Amino acid sequence: MAIINTRIKAFKAEAYHNGKFVTVTDETVQGKWSIFFFYPADFTFVCPTELGDVADLYPEFQQIGVEVYAVSTDTHFTHKAWHDASETIKKIGYPMIGDPTHAIARNFDVLIEDEGLALRGTFVVNPEGEIKVAEIHDLGIGRDAAELLRKVKAAQYVATHPGEVCPAKWKEGEATLAPSLDLVGKI
Repeated sequence: MAIINTRIKAFKAEAYHNGKFVTVTDETVQGKWSIFFFYPADFTFVCPTELGDVADLYPEFQQIGVEVYAVSTDTHFTHKAWHDASETIKKIGYPMIGDPTHAIARNFDVLIEDEGLALRGTFVVNPEGEIKVAEIHDLGIGRDAAELLRKVKAAQYVATHPGEVCPAKWKEGEATLAPSLDLVGKI
């Protein structure tokens, strides 16, 4: 089943955020843009490079009204231990959700059942709780936070400019397209 434009499913989980354990639910994310950034496990290799990359751009995500939620099948206790042990992970200011029951990873269809780990899944969710961007990577392929930021800005632009679309490599402030019969075969 295609996941784009579907609503996120109900969930409740504990997260490590700014030195505290907090509860995050599907209702928590309603009313604002959100990113669910799934990764396989704490204390690994590619994961800290990705999470650190997102942490570096987190202020820019916040400036455009986006909250980031890192999610792995580890517990929130493990997230705290990793935060305390790693200079890269100490930079993280966004919530790190623990999903030890695998419910959230299953909801987003990124769970590797045989291993109990999540694939590298990235989902951009609009304020209504609908998934607008979905990207899933194999475990060995890291993601780029700058490209994610570009995609979020494109999703926000399209949401606020009905009748316009963002072409390939579109960046904020660049020209968009207004699909019409006049453009067919001319691009």
